[in-house]
Amino acid sequence: MDLQTLWFVLIAVLFTGFLFLEGFDYGVGILLPFVAKKDQERRIVINSIGPVWDGNEVWLLTAGGAMFAAFPNWYATLFSGFYLALFLILVALIVRGVAFEFRSKDRSPRWRKLWDVAIFFGSFIPALLWGVAFGNILRGVAIDASMTYVGTFFDLLNPYALVGGLVTLTLFVVHGALFLELKTAGAVQRRAGLIARRFWLPLTIVAVLFVVLSAFETDILERLNVVNVLGLVLAVAALLGTGYAIYKARYGRAFLGTGLTVVGVVALIFGTLFPRVMPSTLGFDLTIYNASSSAYTLQVMTVIALTLVPIVLAYQGWTYWVFRKRLTAESHLEY
Repeated sequence: MDLQTLWFVLIAVLFTGFLFLEGFDYGVGILLPFVAKKDQERRIVINSIGPVWDGNEVWLLTAGGAMFAAFPNWYATLFSGFYLALFLILVALIVRGVAFEFRSKDRSPRWRKLWDVAIFFGSFIPALLWGVAFGNILRGVAIDASMTYVGTFFDLLNPYALVGGLVTLTLFVVHGALFLELKTAGAVQRRAGLIARRFWLPLTIVAVLFVVLSAFETDILERLNVVNVLGLVLAVAALLGTGYAIYKARYGRAFLGTGLTVVGVVALIFGTLFPRVMPSTLGFDLTIYNASSSAYTLQVMTVIALTLVPIVLAYQGWTYWVFRKRLTAESHLEY
């Protein structure tokens, strides 16, 4: 395995971790107005992700940094072509982070409602747009010989990509509902379990629609390989297993199922792309070779990653262990 392939795989792993962890994080934010009716319940919901939400976003920063250093042409084309969509995601994440910090600064109901709405939209917009972005990458976009995106923002809002956005949105809602079912107690827990049961079928429908459309809108059938086939099988099996586990009220297994669905979807996307990083509808694909940094840069990055990544993973694992207990009305809550 050459260094370009290694870093392509590492970036895929980083996006997997980001979507797995930030996925339930987004889901919790989206569900805040629906599972929590009183201020104390809303505080419980927010505190369920309070110690970990910012750590979850580090996966995105790391993936973006790795992309910038290992494949600068990929980074430049992606962030310039998808500028407005990524800008909206960035603004949503900034507003969301501010909302988490500012909500408790005043006990006024109007003040707290304002920031609750900010948390909702700050979670909803990225959950939708990440699916739209990955759908467009898989489908291919207008990239010319100079590695420049020559389409428009509205070209990105095609039906296939929008269905991809619905997949990530519904998947994160179910993922977040299952997390709340495991992390909370009482009324919030019951409402979260009910939402997971109600949203599993819509999730399955849009996921099936996305797979069917992929056969027509992408070249996935021409690029079948072990990785994307196993990814598809894993995603389908995990999603069906999630539904069965929810029906049997085995929410821990259901949460694992939605997590494995994320893993399968990422494997499907990156397995189909390889060795491309951004397919072009004009015939000028970006690949791991024409978009990569120098061999020396990749060597230095590899040494740094092998040294520091295990430390970061150990710290984040320790954080989840420390804050593993359920939150109840009797829990110590920061108001």
